[in-house]
Amino acid sequence: MTQGVIDGRRARGDESRRAALAHAMDLASVEGLDGLSIARIADAAGQSKSGVAALFGSKERLQLAAIDAAQALFTDEVIAPARAATERGLERVVALVDGWIAYSERRVFSGGCFFSAASVEFDSKPGAVRDRVMAALDAWEGYLTVSIGYAMERGELPGLTDAGQLAFEITALLDAANTRSLLRETDVPYRRAAVAVADRLVALGAAPATVAPLRR
Repeated sequence: MTQGVIDGRRARGDESRRAALAHAMDLASVEGLDGLSIARIADAAGQSKSGVAALFGSKERLQLAAIDAAQALFTDEVIAPARAATERGLERVVALVDGWIAYSERRVFSGGCFFSAASVEFDSKPGAVRDRVMAALDAWEGYLTVSIGYAMERGELPGLTDAGQLAFEITALLDAANTRSLLRETDVPYRRAAVAVADRLVALGAAPATVAPLRR
């Protein structure tokens, strides 16, 4: 077998995997990770059941792969743009919040934020899937906490003594906005969450001009 044939098969396999994961992520955001199955994803992606089984092996491995793919997409949609557009400090914190709202509001996933849905679904179900969801959430909140810490070091939040506390408050507001927007089919909760974060930052000493993007 020539190298070209091998490379072609690998490329087709990668393409099939990406297509299957795209359907898996979107379906899980609406119906939950427990709703995933090899047969269902094969049907949605227009692939054979045996082909999808060969790609993932089991339902749990499919779930874990969907979580990893969703985390990578979240990074591309929220974290990477904020890092590219801002320096460390308060501007990056604002960009992260603004980016998260845009990611959820634009329905990158049909069910809003993939991880808001997954965390509710698996909060009382110990196991590998919950561990992977928790790791992804910890990575996001950890990055937000570190970013807030840089803002503190730069003297941009003089009234703040605990970066983790503020990160918790911000993520709670964002998760609530995601849930209420889906339930009420309106973007008003996103505007309210953005204003609430802006008000909190200003109360901690942030320059109003720096948080202005959250008041648009």
